[in-house]
Amino acid sequence: MNPWLSTFEWTALGVALIVALTFQPWRVLAHRPLQNPWLAAMVLLPWAWWTRKLLPSGMALHMSGACLLVLMFGWPMAVLMLVPIGLLATLIDVFGPQHLSRVSTGLAGTPEWSALPTLLNERLDGIVSQIVWMGVIPATVALCIGLLMRRWLPRHLFVFILGRGFMATALAITASGALGLWAERQPPGLDSLEWMLGHWLLGWGEAISTGMLTAIFVAFKPHWLLTYSDERYLPGPGPSP
Repeated sequence: MNPWLSTFEWTALGVALIVALTFQPWRVLAHRPLQNPWLAAMVLLPWAWWTRKLLPSGMALHMSGACLLVLMFGWPMAVLMLVPIGLLATLIDVFGPQHLSRVSTGLAGTPEWSALPTLLNERLDGIVSQIVWMGVIPATVALCIGLLMRRWLPRHLFVFILGRGFMATALAITASGALGLWAERQPPGLDSLEWMLGHWLLGWGEAISTGMLTAIFVAFKPHWLLTYSDERYLPGPGPSP
């Protein structure tokens, strides 16, 4: 990895955490309806980050979920959640079910828990890179797009669902890929077109899931979306005759 790229990733994560902590994001969990969704996200997303899909070119694509976290818990809490999610995804990769078959056949399988500090230290740069490019950057881009939509587009239910849930997610993932291309993160042998095509497809795939869940939550669990309110996005009653 380029030294400057590693420095950028560590700096980006540090700055994002400092800014997020100034908003005291843990206060979001004082809102009881968000507690169970928060716990579910902390359990499910590490598995989503661990699971990867390989394109024919060998490029690995992972589901992010960061844009949905921004809609549900706000940007500060989303950024704070990304660190344990990234660490848990690494633990699954080290101690997860992919080692069970090797253990059952007597091959070298899951390492000892005593080796965990050493393993995490060896993977620390990779963990930070994953958190920044899969989480912090998409979440921040989605926040900026959402703020622009909130400022310039009408206050309407479909603006929130299609705009912030669908379009903002697709654009955020694609923009993250473009920034990664600029930072020369693509693996050797993978050209720029393949890199951007992979992130474009991933962005639209994640936009469908995020937009669908946003629509479901708006309809049945609006209190699970910290960034949504009926007063803002549903048209009020007309003037009295």
